[in-house]
Amino acid sequence: MSKLVKNLLVDDLKGRLKGVNEVIVLSLGRLDGTKTTQLRQTLRKKKIKLQLIKNSLARRATLDTPLAPAFGKSEGMLAIAWGGEDVVDLAKELDRVSAIKDYDGVEFRGGALDGARLEPSDVKSVAKWPSRAEQLSILSGQISSMGSKLSGQILGAGGTLAGQISSRVDDLEKAAAPEVPAA
Repeated sequence: MSKLVKNLLVDDLKGRLKGVNEVIVLSLGRLDGTKTTQLRQTLRKKKIKLQLIKNSLARRATLDTPLAPAFGKSEGMLAIAWGGEDVVDLAKELDRVSAIKDYDGVEFRGGALDGARLEPSDVKSVAKWPSRAEQLSILSGQISSMGSKLSGQILGAGGTLAGQISSRVDDLEKAAAPEVPAA
């Protein structure tokens, strides 16, 4: 490959990865062209992009970016994946796909998250984290449960106080009412 073509590939990859802060590096192993295309189509439905790239070109394209640690220990031809709702969604989908028999041979090689290198085992751990939507759901549940508990405590004390006042009013009314003689 000529130097001009390599520079064009590096510039193209730089443009695609502009603004991306996390990637997962994969080895597609023994997947043929048809299976790779099917994999891309499957991932595209989840808004995940997959690109095959030579390691040295990826290293040059990500130099001085938060993605650079992902390519420190990698060799040969790699696939990089990015996109999805967040890095957890990306890791979950890639973990799910790698378990499918049709895509046997897909394995994690690492990645980058917030400028730090992810080892292959770290990617599996990230896939077990709650996604952004799940985290928001947990947070809103915790916030609303505290509000509900506080409301119950206020209403409980207020209800008890109202009951005591009502009882006292009834006692005072009975004491003030003249007795009516029986006929």
